[in-house]
Amino acid sequence: MGYEDAQAGAHMRTAFRNAEKHYKRYTQASSLSKSSRKKVPATDLHQVLDIRKIGAVLGDQKCSVQGVSRFEGPFDWAVYTLDAHPGFYFIPEALSAAQQLHWIVESLTTFPQPPNRTNHNAIYGPLKDLWLAYQEGKVLKEIASSTRHLPSVAESDATQRNIDVDGGVATAKAWQFCDRTEACGQLSKVVPAELLFRKLRWATIGLQFDWSKRAYDESLPYSMLPTDLAQLAARLAEAAVTKGEFKAEAAIVNYYGPDDMLGGHVDDMEADWSKPIVSISLGCKAVFLLGGASREESPTAMFVRSGDVVLMAGPARRCFHGVPRIFVDSNQSEVPDFAALVESQKGSSNLDAVVEYINQSRINVNIRQVH
Repeated sequence: MGYEDAQAGAHMRTAFRNAEKHYKRYTQASSLSKSSRKKVPATDLHQVLDIRKIGAVLGDQKCSVQGVSRFEGPFDWAVYTLDAHPGFYFIPEALSAAQQLHWIVESLTTFPQPPNRTNHNAIYGPLKDLWLAYQEGKVLKEIASSTRHLPSVAESDATQRNIDVDGGVATAKAWQFCDRTEACGQLSKVVPAELLFRKLRWATIGLQFDWSKRAYDESLPYSMLPTDLAQLAARLAEAAVTKGEFKAEAAIVNYYGPDDMLGGHVDDMEADWSKPIVSISLGCKAVFLLGGASREESPTAMFVRSGDVVLMAGPARRCFHGVPRIFVDSNQSEVPDFAALVESQKGSSNLDAVVEYINQSRINVNIRQVH
């Protein structure tokens, strides 16, 4: 869909959807003829809150600027709230560049590893060392396909086990990464690891979330969240926790390419909504939309940059929110100079591919307390 198509029918869409359309990245208007394509106007960003800049203006003042207020408390970071959205907290520059790089590397290399599940599980089953296979230019090859009668296999279980069920007949598939030369001339299906990695959209760590059931499935195997991530999340969550402590039990990691977006939704699958969702932004700058309990309410747009953290607790947990746009152009992305950081870390492993990836991408780590 091009820009002109998106502008039509605005009166028929919800306020939240209109905001998504407004901030979406368009490359050109739809047209039957290339010669008649119109230049897409620059997105109007003047209504997008820049809390980092507002925070610099506020300093330690107990006042509000553009509906943004400093939240008082003995925290390790400056914390800001939105007057119109109780339970929402914004922590700009919470993570140093070195911390950001660490979690970017973990998000690319460790978090997609089995038993953690990704969006690829439904088709290919667990994929081990996807990042490494991508770096080595490997392909994924189907190495086994067996058929047997298995009428007791439920559809949801079949998806988890990478089994196709048709009329009581189950077909189990197995895949393996191999060199291109090994796959050459094979009749079996092959998929480039590069394509699989570019299509990586999410990974679940800790307690596993079943998207088909929209619930956590504690029968699935899982690994505990890394201790340092859980401790970081607990410290970040302090501003939004009114009782007890935040216990990091699960996380969803979202991966965004240049044209990707996350549609408006509500995170409501956790048992205790008083505990916040801790959302860490890494990589390219993005527009974050925070709406109300209905899509009909106009959302507030704000910039989130690499190292920023958002907390959503209490009433804010019932609000629709999403990410309609990331900025990948070098003059807008505002990605830290990770290349210089890598260069300064003598003896560090080669992270050039990581830097190349994150300069054109965004990663969001959403950490939750389930119980």
